[in-house]
Amino acid sequence: MNFKPIIFTVAIWVFGHWFTDAQAQQVTFTLEESVNFALENNAEARVASLEIQAAKGLIGERTAEGLPQITTRVNATKNLEVPISPFPAQFLDPEAPVGTFVGIQFSPIYSANLTATVSQMIFNGSYFIGLKAAKTYKQLVEFDKAFTELQVIENVKKAYFSVLVSRERETLIQANLNRLDNLLKETEVLYEEGFAEKIDVTRIKVQNNNIRTELNKAKTSTSVSKALLKLQMGFPEEKEIALANDLGDFNQYLDTQSLLNEEGQQRIEVDQINTNYDLAVLDLKNNQIQYMPRLDANYTFQRNAFGGNFSKLWSGDWFTGSILGVTLEIPIFDGFTKRYKIQQNRVQMRQLEVQKEFTIQNIQLEKFQAKQNLINSLEELEVQRENRDLALEVFDMAKIKYQEGVGSNLEVVEADATLKESETNYFSALYDTFIARVDLEKALGILK
Repeated sequence: MNFKPIIFTVAIWVFGHWFTDAQAQQVTFTLEESVNFALENNAEARVASLEIQAAKGLIGERTAEGLPQITTRVNATKNLEVPISPFPAQFLDPEAPVGTFVGIQFSPIYSANLTATVSQMIFNGSYFIGLKAAKTYKQLVEFDKAFTELQVIENVKKAYFSVLVSRERETLIQANLNRLDNLLKETEVLYEEGFAEKIDVTRIKVQNNNIRTELNKAKTSTSVSKALLKLQMGFPEEKEIALANDLGDFNQYLDTQSLLNEEGQQRIEVDQINTNYDLAVLDLKNNQIQYMPRLDANYTFQRNAFGGNFSKLWSGDWFTGSILGVTLEIPIFDGFTKRYKIQQNRVQMRQLEVQKEFTIQNIQLEKFQAKQNLINSLEELEVQRENRDLALEVFDMAKIKYQEGVGSNLEVVEADATLKESETNYFSALYDTFIARVDLEKALGILK
């Protein structure tokens, strides 16, 4: 029986199944999809979202302080040694000498108490300020979340561009290696036919080995860049990720004239400082209102039972009592504690004013620097693109001259080395341009 067709069929099935699983585990992302995924799964973004939930809980806590507070308590006790109280003996025996006492047990052995208390705040200035402060704090947390999201977007964009540039550089190094492989084969043929020297072959082999080393480095760089992108996105490390975009999809990133003329929007850092200032003002008002009295109403209902043993305690008579009252607290003197707190609040407000002034100045400087960096990066990119094209032209000319016997092998090797260096410089300038663009968007407050 011929087993070859069966083995071949099984092999095809296994390979196809493996390939399908590998494809299923790989997820492809565009830049926009990468950003959206990161905003949902990045660890810092998730923590910021949880802070919003905590802030909502704080608002609920402050609101609950103004609602009626109801507590109940059940208490049962047993006197292990019933205390003896002195009692005038004349009440029991009129003939007893004056000033004599007898010991009597007034307390029962067992007692039980059931108490329910309801209290309601009538006036407390701190309550309303605290409620407003909780809502303002929620606004601050929302600004903090927005700031975190901007950082996530920035990091994801930079990591995504890093992968694209590394991947493109890897492709060009592979093309360069293919050129050298062909040149090496041609030179070896010329050497075998006596039209080239051994040193010509050796030079190309050395250059070929160097290019292979560069290719391995480029592959490693691409892998590291992908790992960094997955980390910034919050993507599982064990799964594979693929990029749907290539560098050609971002040609508009190199058209920056409108961006350079952009004035930008108010940065989230200013909103954070403004909200912190509002919180400082509310804290100041809270300390000032502490000089005002506080008024609370309360009602207590209780039932008491007594007995000589535990079983009769619960089946016997229960005695009812209730209390209705109000409590007025009037602050008189606290050793100037509130005064010093108010002083600290005023200093904190002034600090925030100074911090805001410095932040605005720093933002203006950041905008200027980011624009200049982008302009310089664009100029550098244009220079390196021209150098790369010229280096490729020189390499082609040196190769043709060598093939026609009017040029030396050394010229080809040197031209190839120059081409490799120019390509490295070009991709470095390209990456710097993308990063400079992202930095300017961040400085202008339009990154999101």
